[in-house]
Amino acid sequence: MLAVLLLSGTMHTPGAGDKDAPYVVKDGRRVDAGTLEGWRTWRAMGCARCHGEEQDGAIPLVDRLQRLSKEQFRITVLNGRQDRGMPRFAGIKQVDQNIDNLYAYLKGRADGAIALGHLEKLE
Repeated sequence: MLAVLLLSGTMHTPGAGDKDAPYVVKDGRRVDAGTLEGWRTWRAMGCARCHGEEQDGAIPLVDRLQRLSKEQFRITVLNGRQDRGMPRFAGIKQVDQNIDNLYAYLKGRADGAIALGHLEKLE
């Protein structure tokens, strides 16, 4: 069903096949303001160094976000995983303010709804 929602010109919104989606995306690149801030946070924190530009690097987030709950994601990002080399991000203002937005962006990538590359604000 998700593939049907991703056809050009369609919009993936909460309630449109996935009532719990934390993001809104149209045409793969235009996203709601919160998700856009999540993408900006991803880039600003340099997450791609370990997780890859496509979130499929040494620690593939596209796979992990199929299994992690939002709360598990928050705990992991904010507390870090020192045993696996992931630093703690709690206390970093941009992350603290955008942890839910960061989750929305990465969940959209994991769901295949958000395309790679530059994103724009959905008007």
